[in-house]
Amino acid sequence: MVQKLRRTIGAEGQDLLDQFNLLTPLIKQMVANEAIADIVVTPEQLEEARRGLLQQRGFDGIDQWTELLEALGCSEDEVLKRLRNGIRRRSLMKERFEARAMTRFLERKNELDQVVYSLLRLKNSFLAKELYLQIESGESNFADLAKRYAEGPERNTNGIVGPVSLTQAHPILVEKLRVSQPGILLEPFRIEEWWLVVRLERYTPATFTDEVSEQMCQEMFEAWIDAETAASFSQLASERSEPTSSNGFMDFSISR
Repeated sequence: MVQKLRRTIGAEGQDLLDQFNLLTPLIKQMVANEAIADIVVTPEQLEEARRGLLQQRGFDGIDQWTELLEALGCSEDEVLKRLRNGIRRRSLMKERFEARAMTRFLERKNELDQVVYSLLRLKNSFLAKELYLQIESGESNFADLAKRYAEGPERNTNGIVGPVSLTQAHPILVEKLRVSQPGILLEPFRIEEWWLVVRLERYTPATFTDEVSEQMCQEMFEAWIDAETAASFSQLASERSEPTSSNGFMDFSISR
């Protein structure tokens, strides 16, 4: 792949792309294209992909294919090429990584668990305690108080946060949510300059579905492509920095 890149754009082209931070994305795309190049796409797979794209874009059937192309502003060859490449990528991901998808899922399960919780974020500890007591006693509801008093973005969502990955929250909040039960209002606690009133609404443990398996394969594929890209970039950079011989040509002699 490195040799192909050198032949295609040359040293000056590489320097120019690197200057504008375009060399790494180019190498990444070339690595991905090379990896899937030999995978065969059947007519049935392509037809299914066409119908899937039509449905995704809100069209009723294959007879509206021309209308879809017009809406996309692309030629049929461009769209079919993208569809074929998508099929090839999914085929490669499944062939190479599906056997390890469950292992990766178990490693990442805590990150994939989803939560929905109500949140009041305040800088005044006394106000946080007062609002907690109003909610606890049933005098006020969480949503109304969030709209009126919350000092974070939860003010715009009636205090509701999620569904989100549990690990997206602050570590202190994560630990409290992990041991809480849905519907239990937590007493105000401090995180940095904020006082939080929190109630876990729903906890949804991640399960290993077909969609999650595909997500795990996608993640492993991207990690593999990144590693291959980094190796190719390193090789290219190393060759570009090697000293040239006195006649102006690169010295590729090997010491024995």
